[in-house]
Amino acid sequence: MSGVILTMEVDCSITSQEIISIIQSEKELGLGRNTPSLGQPVFALWLCSQQLEVQLGPTHKPLELGSRWQRLVAKYGSEGVREEEQPVLYFRRNVFLSRSDEEQVKEAKTLELLYAEARYNVLEGRYPCEGQARYASLGALQARIELGPYNPQTHTLAYFRRHRGRFLPHHFTSPTLLLGLDLGLGLVGGKGAPEVRMLEQYKRIPPHTGTNANPRKLIRKYLEFCWGLPCYGATFFQGQIERPVRGLASWITHRDQPVLVAINALGVYVIDDTQCSLLLGLKYSELSWEMAKPSDEGNPDCLPCLFLQFPVRENGAHVFKILQVFSRQAIMMDTLISGFAEENRRNNTRCDATGACRSSDITITANANCFTNKLSKFTLATFDDEGRCIGQMGSWSFQ
Repeated sequence: MSGVILTMEVDCSITSQEIISIIQSEKELGLGRNTPSLGQPVFALWLCSQQLEVQLGPTHKPLELGSRWQRLVAKYGSEGVREEEQPVLYFRRNVFLSRSDEEQVKEAKTLELLYAEARYNVLEGRYPCEGQARYASLGALQARIELGPYNPQTHTLAYFRRHRGRFLPHHFTSPTLLLGLDLGLGLVGGKGAPEVRMLEQYKRIPPHTGTNANPRKLIRKYLEFCWGLPCYGATFFQGQIERPVRGLASWITHRDQPVLVAINALGVYVIDDTQCSLLLGLKYSELSWEMAKPSDEGNPDCLPCLFLQFPVRENGAHVFKILQVFSRQAIMMDTLISGFAEENRRNNTRCDATGACRSSDITITANANCFTNKLSKFTLATFDDEGRCIGQMGSWSFQ
């Protein structure tokens, strides 16, 4: 994820684990094998293209899977395949690596790779932050890591305006914002503009904090910030949800809204990555789910779906909401959720009889709770405690 490309000549039957061993033995990369004994490896191999991302197991054979990639994309891709997608083999963070294990990592080169991946996910809108100030903080840290100490002659506001897309997520460079419309994110060029805030925070980072040659402290600070984000370390799946419509709009054919479904050890999240917005976050303790096959498997427009059920308080009553996420990747989501939910149940034994858990668990939960679920963005069904449907929207219908 740092952009380094490694070329190797291998046999078609080589496994992921064998390739990882070659990567770790490359002296120029400096990864080595001196990572402390953790519950899971820090990194894994991934095959990725625009429509599909898959973490490979140790015995998977990447070249064989790559030769069948078009069939996999046709089966699990979000849209009909219009042109060939060539997968890229990535050395990325292992989705099963726990945060507590990641905190033990001290090796500079390993931290640099974790930082590069976290930075990518922040800039791509996959790690939504609540509030512009948090993006400014991350952008300032990134600038200090990559540009060195603040230099008033070079690091001007004009510089950061020109390079806004390098340090801030893509939604800050959208046409609406560039026209100067205030959408709560700050007017471009005004005092509340994200690049203005970022520059002010960049100036405040002490020049002696880390060096260009060894920015490990700054990189760890960036990672510590990202560890508190709900979607950190997630696997991302492409899906779509029915847009809520009312009035005359309900009589007009409208397209579903594309979303990303992020799944990690803490829970399941629905993201509008075009707006870098976390729409829904559900911990495993409050989530029930079900995967459903398409009712007409011969119809390419009839997609599998994932039903997500969760409790809410509504008008003083305890009710359950159900969200339907349509996706050809629903079966992959179901498999990963099942594994994490089972692990979550086993981990509950770490809590004592009073319900006290490890401090790291409490910190993650507290940070996750700073997000507010945006239920108005969804088309939902509502059930009471006895399982009766008391409200439905859009195309929801029940026998």
